Amino acid sequence: MIKSIISLVFIFCSIYTSFSQTVPKDHVYKTYCNPVDIDYTYMSHYAYLGVSYRSGADPAVINFKGKYYMFVTRSHGYWVSDDMSNWKFITPKNWYFNGSNAPAASVQGDEVIVLGDPSGHGAVIKSKNPEEGIWQTTYSVIPFEVHDPDLFVDTDGKVYLYEESSNINPIKGIELDANNMYTPKGEEKDLFLLHPEKHGWERFGQNHNSDIKPYLEGPWMTKHNGTYYLEYSAPGTQWNVYGDGVYTSKSPFGPFEYAAYNPISYKPGGFLTGAGHGSTVKDNHNNYWHFASMPISVNYKFERRIGMFPAGYEEDGQMYVNTAYGDYPHYLSDTKVANNKNRFTGWMLLSYKKPAKTNSVIKNVKRNFIDETDTGFMQQQEKPDYSASKLTDENIRTYWVAENSSDSLFAEIDLKKKMTVNAVQINFQDFNSEIFGRPDTLKYQFKIKASVNGKTWKTIADYSKNEYDQPHAYIELKTPAEARYIRYENVYIPHKYLAISDIRVFGKGHGRTPRKPRNFTVQRQKDKRNANLSWKSDKKADGYVLYWGITPDKLNNAVLIYEENNYELRALNIDTTYYYQVEAFNENGISEKSEILETE
Repeated sequence: MIKSIISLVFIFCSIYTSFSQTVPKDHVYKTYCNPVDIDYTYMSHYAYLGVSYRSGADPAVINFKGKYYMFVTRSHGYWVSDDMSNWKFITPKNWYFNGSNAPAASVQGDEVIVLGDPSGHGAVIKSKNPEEGIWQTTYSVIPFEVHDPDLFVDTDGKVYLYEESSNINPIKGIELDANNMYTPKGEEKDLFLLHPEKHGWERFGQNHNSDIKPYLEGPWMTKHNGTYYLEYSAPGTQWNVYGDGVYTSKSPFGPFEYAAYNPISYKPGGFLTGAGHGSTVKDNHNNYWHFASMPISVNYKFERRIGMFPAGYEEDGQMYVNTAYGDYPHYLSDTKVANNKNRFTGWMLLSYKKPAKTNSVIKNVKRNFIDETDTGFMQQQEKPDYSASKLTDENIRTYWVAENSSDSLFAEIDLKKKMTVNAVQINFQDFNSEIFGRPDTLKYQFKIKASVNGKTWKTIADYSKNEYDQPHAYIELKTPAEARYIRYENVYIPHKYLAISDIRVFGKGHGRTPRKPRNFTVQRQKDKRNANLSWKSDKKADGYVLYWGITPDKLNNAVLIYEENNYELRALNIDTTYYYQVEAFNENGISEKSEILETE
């Protein structure tokens, strides 16, 4: 009898603990999940056509006096954070009326300097207290047109400007006189061009499949152990293969040498793709992070989000950005880990293609968007299907849309088995939105409930009184929950229609992981920029992660592939030997890696 009572008490406590509620800002997060969950600004480029969408791109992130400042294209301000988790938007007291465009930012002594006039003509501005939003001009307008600028302050105090965004012109550099209103010293120097005939990843289009001449843009300079690393972006911001490469030199003006391990920041697969036009910043623990642009390109080709990834330098100086499982939860900068390069939590996606149901699906409403699919400059649009199945298809470009945005709406996912849930991400989408600019009234309110039987529900995240604008609401549960069913219940959103691209559930299943991939093969094509890879399919696998690099111990590039057991890799450099490896994953974890293969 006593043993029975003890057992019942234990079960009751376990259930109670499993369903402890999480509410906004109730605990310090240890993790984050891309895209970065900030209150992205609504663009107004096509307000005259009624096309409304959020965007955030071209992030310039700096560390100033222990706080991180993030400057983003056309945001009418910028963000500040002391932990890379909670970002506060700063509305400056004086700023660019039309928002900065691909802004440059750097730390010069006890000031932050910025260059980002959207006209391409402007002076460097500066601030001793950017958190207060007080800026001063340096008056001297740069006497030539500037695109995608980068301001780099060297260790000797000299200031350099790098710039360009073109499919014709090279990246250019020039020194600015910090003691004379940042006026240019001498003439701009041409530094390097794209060479897509040699570098597969520099080719234009979705999966590098276009013959259109690619774009070279977004320079960002870092210096490590006496070597200058000049990052650049290619081939175009709207493509899944948008990435960053690097040239190195012992001088800020070169000569610059192409890095054989390029690209450094590359994410062609997964829920949200792309990792280009980025910036690299050192955190308060001497670790590096890379922030980058990630395209959605549904309402307009320049509809984008921000991603952040662990970065750094190998002992031999090779630069890396780790994008493997790059849109799954990772540990934040203040969370101690054994190796900054590997910050993946191991929390797997539990909701991939699991059954979903709702009580409302929109019908016979035409989507209002800018259609440029016939120009070759925009991704092909998905067929209009707004059913509940889009909640779990792991594609940010498709979404469920309800008939309205009432507080009676719900969406429910069946994980098929009881699993440990550690986090949930709700990705709201703009379907026929009517918002422009930065209203201060935006917020998303909802509840997340969990159940083991689909009948008895407990609230695990109560955001019904949330006052924050969280378009990609990432909720790290204060206490993990054991659940089979996850339910979203709408309370309030600032739109006419509730649209959600995915409800992503993260944690661990209790079954077996897939087996080590077998029959792994690779063949370099006649065009050495491409390689065909394949492996034996595993029914237990949700997908695979393919790694490659130029040495067997530095397979620093990766692509996540759902379901398919083959991949055409079109991102190789023609005169380089490569090594490859693949692993399988599912909701329970990751398999052992395959053997490493080599191609010359």
